Amino acid sequence: MKFTTFSLAALFGSASAFTVSQNSPRTSTSLNVWGDKDYLIAPSILSADFARLGEEVDNVLAAGADVVHFDVMDNHYVPNLTIGPMVCKALRDHGVTAPIDVHLMVSPVDAAITDFIAAGASYITFHPEATNHVDRSLQLIRNGGCKAGLVFNPATSLDAAKYVIDKLDIILLMSVNPGFGGQAFIPAVLDKAREARKLIDEAGIDCRLEIDGGVKVENIREVAEAGVDMMVAGSAILKEPRTMEAYKKTIDAMRAELAKVKK
Repeated sequence: MKFTTFSLAALFGSASAFTVSQNSPRTSTSLNVWGDKDYLIAPSILSADFARLGEEVDNVLAAGADVVHFDVMDNHYVPNLTIGPMVCKALRDHGVTAPIDVHLMVSPVDAAITDFIAAGASYITFHPEATNHVDRSLQLIRNGGCKAGLVFNPATSLDAAKYVIDKLDIILLMSVNPGFGGQAFIPAVLDKAREARKLIDEAGIDCRLEIDGGVKVENIREVAEAGVDMMVAGSAILKEPRTMEAYKKTIDAMRAELAKVKK
C-alpha cells in the first residue's frame, strides 16, 4: 500500500467534537474474562488494502473476526507512520459496530487517547514508557468509557502492570518489536505470557491477555496454551486473494486450533 505525504498527514490528523463511545457491561466466561468468547481474534488493519478499507473490515468481520485492531504509529515512538483517529471515525461512520482495539505506539499518549475516545474506540492500550504518568493515562481511557490496557515490548518487564493492576482491562504483549507488520514471532514471549497470565489470575481481575505479532494458524494454539485469550493477526489473515471466503478459511482454521487447547 502506498501513501503520499499529504495522505499520511491526513490519516494521522487529530479528531475533535466526536461522540464518545460507551461500552456495554462486562460479562465473564469460564476463563473469567470480559466478552462472551473464551478467545477473541483481532485482525490488524495495518495489513489491509487501504484503498478499500471499509470493504476489507466488513469482509473480515463477516468472516468471523471479533475485533478490529488499530496499530497507531507516530514516526517518533516507532519508526513508522500509520493511521489516526479520522480513520477510526470513518469506519464508525461506515457502519462498523464491532469493537475497535486501538494500540497506541505514540509518545506522548494523552492527546491521542482523547482523540480516539471521541472517534469511537472501544479499547485503548499504550506503552508505559510512552507516558510520564501511567496511572493518569489509564484513568483517562477508563473515564472516556473505553477499556484500558498496557503494552509490553519483547524486552520490557511487566513491572509497570503490578502497580496499576486494578485499572487494567487488557495486558498486550508484543511478540515482535513494534513498528512494522509482517515480522516473525519471538518465541521467548511465550514465557512472558505465562508470567502475565499468573499475574492476572493471582490479582483476580477481569482482564484479557492479548498478543500482537507473528500470530498465525501454525502457532495460535501454542499461544493460547501460554494463557493468551485475545490474538492480533495481520498478514496471516488480511492477504491475497482478499475475499471474505479466504479470510473465513483462515479464521476458521485458527478457531479449529483454539478448540484443541488444553485447559
